Amino acid sequence: MTMSPPSAGSAVPSSESAVPSSGTAPSSAGNTTSSSGTPAPSSGTPAPSSGTVAPSGRPDVVDLYLKHIGSGRAVMGRVMGGMAEVRSEGPWIHADDGRRFLDFGGYGVFIMGHRHPAVVEAVHRQIDTHPLASRVFLEPVAALAARALAAHTPSGLDYVHFVNSGAEATEAALKLARAHGLTSVITTRSGFHGKTLGALSVTANATYQTPFQPLLPDVTQVAYDDPADLEQALAARRDRACVIVEPVQGEGGVRIPRHGYLSQVRALCRAYGALMVVDEIQTGMGRLGTWWGVDAEGVRPDVLLAGKGLSGGVVPVAAMVATAEAYAPFSRDPYLHTSTFGASPIACAAALATVRAMEEEETVARAAALGLRLLTAVRAVCAPYEGGLVREVRGRGLLIGIEFAEEQAVGELLLELISRGVLVNHSLNSTRVLRLTPPAVVEDTALDLFLTTLGEALRSTAGRMAG
Repeated sequence: MTMSPPSAGSAVPSSESAVPSSGTAPSSAGNTTSSSGTPAPSSGTPAPSSGTVAPSGRPDVVDLYLKHIGSGRAVMGRVMGGMAEVRSEGPWIHADDGRRFLDFGGYGVFIMGHRHPAVVEAVHRQIDTHPLASRVFLEPVAALAARALAAHTPSGLDYVHFVNSGAEATEAALKLARAHGLTSVITTRSGFHGKTLGALSVTANATYQTPFQPLLPDVTQVAYDDPADLEQALAARRDRACVIVEPVQGEGGVRIPRHGYLSQVRALCRAYGALMVVDEIQTGMGRLGTWWGVDAEGVRPDVLLAGKGLSGGVVPVAAMVATAEAYAPFSRDPYLHTSTFGASPIACAAALATVRAMEEEETVARAAALGLRLLTAVRAVCAPYEGGLVREVRGRGLLIGIEFAEEQAVGELLLELISRGVLVNHSLNSTRVLRLTPPAVVEDTALDLFLTTLGEALRSTAGRMAG
């Protein structure tokens, strides 16, 4: 299926990692393409500065953020040019000043691009009939979505608990472990699992944890991709631990473990009576070129967390998927862990349509092929800077990280790319890594545009850093 341009929703990086030393805001989104795939002319107009008055007819969004959402976010909005994103489709996002941006960010949400037509249609249909449920009767869309999702999870992971966000999925898994009497949690350094209180307790980043301490008790951090360190922690917590791990650490800087690591984690959890939770919120739904990151090793965890891509880029939805044995406490008592909006018909309609569209369009295979092409091409573009500005380019599927020698380079390059009409992401737990999570619907013209723009941005950043 051909997707026509416009799309996305990339979050603004923290001030310490995203703002170049020069303090300059993005200037223009010149390197865009038209819906036909041909280059569109640059507007040539500088982005609004912090003192620019909003165009006539639209509110000053920066001012509204300042007054009602937060000064920090307002400041970052000004740094990014003061624009507001107002429209999206496929791999493109449109700003309120008329500019368009190629979205290679979105934090892993837009594997299907923005506003995938099949998902939009399903959601519209659900809105027209029954968007939210009374929660008194059975709700058929949730059941159908659960069946569709379970058809693609590892064998035996048949029970689906729908929630509204990845952090909520993590919370559900932690509570499920507690329901089994497993009160000790083992997480990995640089792991990221969300920022609600329980999820934050297993997100190994002091920047986000310290203001909210004390967090959950008895949480232990072990080294990622280090089975020996994990075994030592498990041996001290036999029959009372829950282990949560990512197949690839996304926010940790696209850290890819050695092949066999997840199999070793699985074996150790069995040996020491621990519940194995695999967080596939970012890595699942085809992002790594397989339905799930665990598929590469044929591993079946006790619990798998899904999200981001499950939304189809339309309605937020996430899920905790578990084996019958692991899910038993929630299965017996449906009121043990509930949410008013969890498994809403509108969200489940999006999830169901997303899974079906991915099947029909062979999105997973497309992500694998496109990811290999993109990784090879990005390495070629970065090759002249390796050993200097660039340390390493690594990735799997459509999750690619560019690691720089200096943290400042991430912010400089991020703003250079934005000024040229491309959105990417920084990494919250690895400030030297710029992260690419493009959609699988990117076509050759947009891919070429990205690579050309990346080369230009690298050249400009290298010159400024050297100066």
